[in-house]
Amino acid sequence: MKKLFYILFILGCLTSVFGQKKATVKQGDKFFEKKEYVKAAEVYEQLKPTKKILQNLGDSYYYNFQMNNAVRAYGQLFFSYKDSLDKESYFRYANALKGIEDYEKGDAFMSEYLGYTQNTPKFMKNITRNGAYTYKLVMMSKNKTNGDFGISFYGDKVVFSSLRNAKGEAYGWNDRPYLDLFSASVNNEGMLVDVVPFPEVINSKKHESNAVFSQDLKTMYFNRTGERVQVGDEKIATVKLYKAEFVDGKWTNVTMLPFSSDEYSVEHPALSKDGKQLYFASDMKGTLGSMDIFVVEINEDGTYSQPRNLGETINTIHREQFPFIADDGSLYFASDGHQGAGNLDIFMSYKISDTEFDKPQNLGETINSGMDDFNLILDYKTGKGYFSSNRTGDDNLYTVALEENKLQFAVEGVVRDKNSLQLLPGTTVKLYNEAGELLEEVVVGKDGDFAFNTEPNKKYKIMAFRDFYIPAESSFDTSEKGKVYIDLEMKVESYTDAEKNIKKDTEGSIFIELENIYFDLDKSDIKPQAAQVLDGLVALLKKYPYMEIEIGAHTDSRASDVYNLRLSNRRAASALEYLVQNGIERRRLRSIGYGETKPLIICPKNDCTNEEHAINRRCTFRILK
Repeated sequence: MKKLFYILFILGCLTSVFGQKKATVKQGDKFFEKKEYVKAAEVYEQLKPTKKILQNLGDSYYYNFQMNNAVRAYGQLFFSYKDSLDKESYFRYANALKGIEDYEKGDAFMSEYLGYTQNTPKFMKNITRNGAYTYKLVMMSKNKTNGDFGISFYGDKVVFSSLRNAKGEAYGWNDRPYLDLFSASVNNEGMLVDVVPFPEVINSKKHESNAVFSQDLKTMYFNRTGERVQVGDEKIATVKLYKAEFVDGKWTNVTMLPFSSDEYSVEHPALSKDGKQLYFASDMKGTLGSMDIFVVEINEDGTYSQPRNLGETINTIHREQFPFIADDGSLYFASDGHQGAGNLDIFMSYKISDTEFDKPQNLGETINSGMDDFNLILDYKTGKGYFSSNRTGDDNLYTVALEENKLQFAVEGVVRDKNSLQLLPGTTVKLYNEAGELLEEVVVGKDGDFAFNTEPNKKYKIMAFRDFYIPAESSFDTSEKGKVYIDLEMKVESYTDAEKNIKKDTEGSIFIELENIYFDLDKSDIKPQAAQVLDGLVALLKKYPYMEIEIGAHTDSRASDVYNLRLSNRRAASALEYLVQNGIERRRLRSIGYGETKPLIICPKNDCTNEEHAINRRCTFRILK
């Protein structure tokens, strides 16, 4: 019997040995390309740490929010290969470091990525102190591993996405079950109760998440993943938006929205209060970066307008997702492209016109963490709402209550246009001490107002900055009394109002109109006539020390494209150097050569007259800020 046991033991060992396949780079890359990041990381951990393997290993952990492991892999990658890494690696490493609250090191790498210094703890402290509200949070479930997120209002209930009760195969990205939609009530303690899954017509064998409902609760929009299809060099399963209708007590008529696609994702629907606009996040053509926020009009006949990107004020080259439209039209959304605590933070932007939103405001450190914080929804009437965060390692839902942020030794004011007296939301206001050191800065809201905490018996200076406006400043001192409010009215004047030769073109760019600068044929030297024109520009730049400009040089079309581009770059650079030599700081200037790409007069067969060619040979001076 003992002999038989040893034989079985040896056979078992041999089976175990021969049953295991040696991990290979090809195997790891296959998992990584399919976005099966858990399996990819398992393979890469067994391999020799080359540059590619460390990069993919760090990315696999990063995309699954395992930030400690991501920092370990990225740390080794940067130690060995820092000088040869692409720029986006700095962004991911910085956010991974912020995710484990190593802000000193994270800010150092983010500063390298951005090209200017970041101090996240100071930034978050300042915006938190100066925000209108702080936020009190309660986790909505005792089980922290349910994977709950994507919450929305559903009458007197809520609807959310979750891994709970999930059955069937795991999703390759994170090796966890597929998501379904659930409804629930919220008790007086802010906890989810009476959790019920949606029927199978909604909850399929794919991911369903982020449902949003019309005011009458008869129409639902939600996410669902599609089948994996070949797009370019890889197979992907995009996220699509679906619509369902509540008819005779049940959900039916589930249809995909027409602007969904196999080639890009459309996700995170949000409805305006009147139900006439549908907002969503997408990486469709026209995005500025990873994911942008778009909007479509919902027509009377149930059709949709073409998607419109919300533009550079809201969207960045990184992620903007999870929009929510409050009752007053304000936009709440998550972003890792605007400055914040790290990874996704929640921002708010006031609506200032039918098509425009104000500069986003970070909601501060009482709600935002170094990990992903997203999907905030608020009921202004009750001052309560809900949001999602993976700050504990898994996605969880939180009840949030708004609390008024009480300021001590505060200075308050508004910013207006000097001539029209209109309020100027989006203006940056900075507070300096007596030594000229920057203490705090805020972006004013839709009411054009700002507020700073100060200390008694101190002298301060406030400056208001706005692109294409002359900065305004005001000095004041605080008293020794306990609670002080100083009311200031900052009036700023636009460059176009202050100077006759500064004008806005049809595309909205601001230009300084000067006499044309001429160069000798094939030359980039500054001639006496050109120097005289540039001297006028020097005087203007010295008059407005915060103005920054772009010098653009244009050629005619009588040489090759490459030659003209090089010549225009030399001419623009020569003009820039002339300004620097005459006392203008280089950081305020940018030069660019456009070659023959932007002619004022188009010559279809290159048959322009000499005079027309001369008009195309020019320098332009565009104000950047």
